Amino acid sequence: MNQEQPTYRIMGIDPGTNYMGYGIIEVEGSKLRSVVMGDIDLHTMSDPYRKLRYIFDRVSRLIEDYQPKEVALESPFFGTNVQSMLKLGRAQGVAMAAALNYDKEVFEYAPTRVKQAITGSGAASKEQVAAIVKRMLKLEYMPRRLDATDGMAVAMCHYFTARTPISQAMGSARVKGLGGGKKAAKGSSSWETFLRQNPERKVGDTASTKKR
Repeated sequence: MNQEQPTYRIMGIDPGTNYMGYGIIEVEGSKLRSVVMGDIDLHTMSDPYRKLRYIFDRVSRLIEDYQPKEVALESPFFGTNVQSMLKLGRAQGVAMAAALNYDKEVFEYAPTRVKQAITGSGAASKEQVAAIVKRMLKLEYMPRRLDATDGMAVAMCHYFTARTPISQAMGSARVKGLGGGKKAAKGSSSWETFLRQNPERKVGDTASTKKR
């Protein structure tokens, strides 16, 4: 007798100070389905504190509307511009606070880790990430900005990492919600499975996505 596979959702966020990308996937066993993806447009706001409030409100509304079980964020990269890093860190922190406010488990992944989980290369371009996200989720269209596919990639990275014990040990930092959390489930690497099912795919492939 077959038992129904548990279904849950993962939200991924690619923090930004002009556009914050997000994506939500639904997981049923080993199957992934795109629920929604998009970006939070912040580029017209000049007041930095208004931006932070808007990020908190929009992330909160997305959590209320789609009820993800877990929230994964891309951690800020290290650069030479200290002010840019500070602004990006604040944006990530506010998004994280919104998730914790709803008692969601929060996970962080380095940018290179996200790229590696999706394309097999930590040096992949945004276009390469978008192409593989589109192919793996069988998306019929590409979003207007690649921030959205970056956010979706973070959600998928968390799914792959949680299913692979070795990757789990090296891939993420976890911030527990107010109610704590369960350990990630064990399983096989979905990236390796995808490669076996698509032997023609090469890391160097790029998408013909156009920015509007």
